[in-house]
Amino acid sequence: MLQDYDFSAIEQSQQDKWQADNRYQTNNLDNGKPARYMLSMFPYPSGKLHMGHVRNYAITDVLSRYYRQKGHDVMQPMGWDAFGLPAENAAIAHGVAPAKWTFANIDNMREQLKSLGLSIDWSREFATCTPDYYKWEQWLFLQLYKKGLVYKKLATVNWDPVDNTVLANEQVVDGRGWRSGAIVEKRDIPMYYYKITEYADELLADLKTLEGKWPKQVLSMQQNWIGKSHGMELSFKYEIDGQADELTVFTTRPDTVMGVTYLAVAAEHPLAQHAARTNEAIAEFCAQCKQGSVAEADLAKAEKVGMDTGLVAVHPITGQSVPVWVANYVLMSYGSGAVMAVPAHDERDFEFANKYGLPIRQVIDIKGQSYDKNAWQEWYADKENGVCINSGELDGLNKDDAIAKIATLLGDKGKITTQYRLRDWGVSRQRYWGCPIPMINCTYCGTVPVDEADLPVILPTDVVPDGRGNPLKNMPEFLECTCPKCGQPAERETDTFDTFMESSWYAQRFTTPNDDTQMVGRVGADKWLSVDQYVGGVEHAVLHLLYARFFHKVMRDEGLVGGDEPFANLLAQGMVLAGTYYRENTDGSKTYYFPHEVAIDNGKATLIADGKPVVVGKIEKMSKSKNNGVDPQTIINEYGADTVRLYTLFTAPADQTLEWSDSALKGPHNFVKKVWRIVGEHLTAINNHTADLIIDKTALSKSAKELRHKTHKTIAKIDISLGEHLALNTPVSALMELTNELSAFEIKDINDLAVKHETVIALLSMLALYAPHVGEYLLEQFGFDSRNITFPIVDEDALVNDSVKMVVQVNGKVRGQMEVGPDLDNDTLINLAKEVEGVSKFLTGEIKKAIVVPNKLVSFVVAG
Repeated sequence: MLQDYDFSAIEQSQQDKWQADNRYQTNNLDNGKPARYMLSMFPYPSGKLHMGHVRNYAITDVLSRYYRQKGHDVMQPMGWDAFGLPAENAAIAHGVAPAKWTFANIDNMREQLKSLGLSIDWSREFATCTPDYYKWEQWLFLQLYKKGLVYKKLATVNWDPVDNTVLANEQVVDGRGWRSGAIVEKRDIPMYYYKITEYADELLADLKTLEGKWPKQVLSMQQNWIGKSHGMELSFKYEIDGQADELTVFTTRPDTVMGVTYLAVAAEHPLAQHAARTNEAIAEFCAQCKQGSVAEADLAKAEKVGMDTGLVAVHPITGQSVPVWVANYVLMSYGSGAVMAVPAHDERDFEFANKYGLPIRQVIDIKGQSYDKNAWQEWYADKENGVCINSGELDGLNKDDAIAKIATLLGDKGKITTQYRLRDWGVSRQRYWGCPIPMINCTYCGTVPVDEADLPVILPTDVVPDGRGNPLKNMPEFLECTCPKCGQPAERETDTFDTFMESSWYAQRFTTPNDDTQMVGRVGADKWLSVDQYVGGVEHAVLHLLYARFFHKVMRDEGLVGGDEPFANLLAQGMVLAGTYYRENTDGSKTYYFPHEVAIDNGKATLIADGKPVVVGKIEKMSKSKNNGVDPQTIINEYGADTVRLYTLFTAPADQTLEWSDSALKGPHNFVKKVWRIVGEHLTAINNHTADLIIDKTALSKSAKELRHKTHKTIAKIDISLGEHLALNTPVSALMELTNELSAFEIKDINDLAVKHETVIALLSMLALYAPHVGEYLLEQFGFDSRNITFPIVDEDALVNDSVKMVVQVNGKVRGQMEVGPDLDNDTLINLAKEVEGVSKFLTGEIKKAIVVPNKLVSFVVAG
């Protein structure tokens, strides 16, 4: 054993050993052990790990090591989410090809991950930007295209004018692109779509199977995003230039139909476009509506504006004329691009009607409430507790009865139906660095799929983009091809897939990553899937996790995988936060400084470079923009990977935020050094007694019994914490407590030495889950093969206490302690408590009450 704790030498030697014997490599054969698939959300190869990565992977690794010790065949793979806009933007900025930039980053980050001591099966590694991977993504796309689950249509989309690409609604934040910050525009662009809505019911229903296994927050977000709504489609007839037609709207409140005072249509709706042809002001307004986000959240916050088209439609029940307005809060891509407006009972319509002086007709009443047309009140939108008023035959009916009556009144002019908030997934992106969409555009045949035999359609990797649109459009060697249907010259599709495509099925591919004959092999899929424990950020609750669930169901229907869900259990880890320091500039912007650039004295911060004050900002998520990130490699170099792992897991529960503190690293580091010292001393003590270290349970001293009790209680606690509750911080505390007990334990005979040895081995076995380098190294000093470490087994006999310590209180103040036999009756405990030294002198008055908390305390209430 090394004399001093040289973490650099120990960690390097252990990692070399793991690599030499392929320690964590798995296969798809049945070895008689229960298979357990542990997976972290794989990283984007940005070039450097951040502390969020460290925490994520440390969580998964501790659980992986735990299950290996418990006798499971554990697979923990790693790969790279390698396509995407950041690589393309970085390539533009640095004048290099995205492929070169990406693979250089992968090489760097792989070494960083290895330095953390993660028990990863690197034989399964892949990057999603390689043809071996995305070939099968293209193949699946073609299968779904044949089934009608993929289609192409002109759509109004969010367009980022800086990044020159379509953005999903979730990628628009406050009307701006999530990466560029540019104000987004609306554009009509031909897009390929996955019919995720075909799976809406199943995606919603199967959330129930994940209850108790996924965070409630995530389940709720997905449920709301799918947004199943029961309602009715209504038809409003209209006539233009002598031609009769119908305007169809969907509403979840058909009981309010008698309160419709106007119809609102999107700027792209045919009625709006008809009005625009003869009204310059409307044409200009429709053009303005194309500026801005199509995200619902942004529309909700935006000012509601519109114009009267001058057109009218006929109310399907009353026959009255209803004006048609074009409004900026209606989207063509949602439903029919039209809504029936009931200002009295919809807050958005209420705002719009008051702005333009449109009628507000109350048609729902709740007893005891007073309606005010000038001020919105929450009860106006109450769906369940009102009855119809001012609605003719509907008056006095509740919601359900009113809907039934309306269905009768409408006949073929309305039908009860179900609608979803979920929309089909637009997967086309107008950028270069992505998986090519395997379609061909032919002048004669239209859109034609690539022959499967010609897959993969390979993306050129020697391209250096300049930021001016998609370079694939200017590459004849990629663009020009032959139509597989008619043989005439044609062009390849130059749009590439949304990068959420790649991350939607990587979990399945890890089970058979090197299979070049199929997307996923059933032998590997059947052994490993579904993922037993998935770990990642809650920010992926809707996009990634919903798409991944959809992909799994599609792949199931193709016979590639079994089961209905990809991830059996989900842990959403909390963010890593750190302090910020900045100065405000004259233009209102802020310049942020790294923590190491700032000196703190009595709570005041100054910049070391010039000695002048800086503002101590909020504790925020670590980010490059705030310069408050911590480079994991710097910390590893100073304290070692084992300390970093312990710190990130000990400081806060895994699902809560962690506030970073450099000074707090010293605690876990000192703990490891303390274990090192104790083990060194113990190795010296057992030098000549290795054959004698057998515990004689019949001859245990009192202190030995207490140490064994603490040891096995700790084993049981950590087993439950990791195996049942995913509580990763409390085991570290338990190990620290056990170490303190071990440090104070005095050896008086060979039996005491044997008890201490048992505790040392148990401590190191459990420590190896969190600090694998030092834990395994120290176990090896006792002759253990670190490839065969097992989780300690609880000795139930050791959990039985011969005695317990109880506190004695008088009038709420602790006046003494007593050691008694366990589970004595209350009367005996009260009598023993009265005799405790230092207690009797406080019992001079009348004892009003004696309270016993079994095995914990006796409390007397004495009259003054």
